[in-house]
Amino acid sequence: MVVRLVIMVVLAAMILAAAPSVHAQTTGAVSYAGRAVPASADGARTALPAVVAAAHLSVDGPRTRLTFDLTRPVEMRAFALADPYRVIIDLDEVHFHIAPPTGDRRGLVKTFRFGLFAPGKSRIVIELTGPAAIERALTIEGQDGRPPRLHLDLVRTDADGFRRALTDRAVSNIARRGDRETLGPRLSPRVEEENGPPVVVIDPGHGGIDPGAIAPSTGDEEKMIVLDFAKVLRDKLAAGGRYRVVMTRDRDIFVPLGERVRLARDARAQLFISIHADSIGGANENARGVTVYTLSDRASDADSERLAERENKADAIAGLDLSDEPSEVADILIDLTRRETRIYSANFARTLAGEMRQVTRMHRLPLRSAGFQVLRAHDIPSVLVELGFVTSRRDVEMLTSAIWRDRTADSVARAIDQFFATRNGPPVAPAARR
Repeated sequence: MVVRLVIMVVLAAMILAAAPSVHAQTTGAVSYAGRAVPASADGARTALPAVVAAAHLSVDGPRTRLTFDLTRPVEMRAFALADPYRVIIDLDEVHFHIAPPTGDRRGLVKTFRFGLFAPGKSRIVIELTGPAAIERALTIEGQDGRPPRLHLDLVRTDADGFRRALTDRAVSNIARRGDRETLGPRLSPRVEEENGPPVVVIDPGHGGIDPGAIAPSTGDEEKMIVLDFAKVLRDKLAAGGRYRVVMTRDRDIFVPLGERVRLARDARAQLFISIHADSIGGANENARGVTVYTLSDRASDADSERLAERENKADAIAGLDLSDEPSEVADILIDLTRRETRIYSANFARTLAGEMRQVTRMHRLPLRSAGFQVLRAHDIPSVLVELGFVTSRRDVEMLTSAIWRDRTADSVARAIDQFFATRNGPPVAPAARR
């Protein structure tokens, strides 16, 4: 009797330690061919990542199966999220040699996307047509000439069944890792003294599992367009030797929005520039050119509000829910700093738009504001630059041009030089916008 009581206490402690958020359900132990396999030691892992070579989707009555062919088995885990319904598969870093899915939805799968989620970790996000339960998720070793495969079997359920599945799977040992890990690239501690060169943080939007907007005319992805531009800008600033330049990402990897701000603050940034490319429904060719955004509690117009809402969903797109992130205490000192920072941000936005206007096409309303989460550092002047519209064929030609990138990055560098040339003086409120 005493032994049984001790076992019950231990199990209860394990449940509390392993319980995920109320919106997540997870699979049981990682399996190879149905056998539980412990995590391998770092030294035992193959140096080169496995490759996902093909994807297969099949429907059999209430069951939907999604299968990925691998070059070798990998460790994985799967869990489901609600609002909206989707399944997340996390696995060791792999290379995806498959094209994004196209065509109509089938069975329980609406669509799926994939990419590098963090160093050493890849992710597949599967959007569902409704609530579903994970019946089976495992990696199977190849047999009879068939490649190793990752199998995901889904069965239809209702909202109540989905909620019950959350509770039933709360004891999963895999859930202990959670989905609130601090992800993204790491910065080494700053070694410069306080009188060292100003720190400029360049933030290429999206990345990894989150492609951003996709050009309907060419298939070019926003995440790569802005990364290419950010690298050119970084090299130009670094070559001058006047700044220490930090990028929130320098490869195709996902970085959560809050982590981007934390990276800037950890680096003691004095200027934060987030780089994006816009899109608009219907591939409207009239929507073209650069727009520079600053932070505002109330959007300057309806289009800006919709854009901010879309950009702020990056974490949800990647299967990350950061809704309960701690917020800063808005005391008097922080409020005063925030007001001063917003003036500096507005001044830089005007300077930046003026310089970029000399070399590239600007939007008819080039200066706007909205509640972008990535601009919310209260003590760092910050802007978000939409380089153009991927829904405009002419803008895409411009955005993918090496000549355009070089010329436009020069204009941004000149605006940065002007900003820091006047930074030591008190902030001057910008003139009212027309």
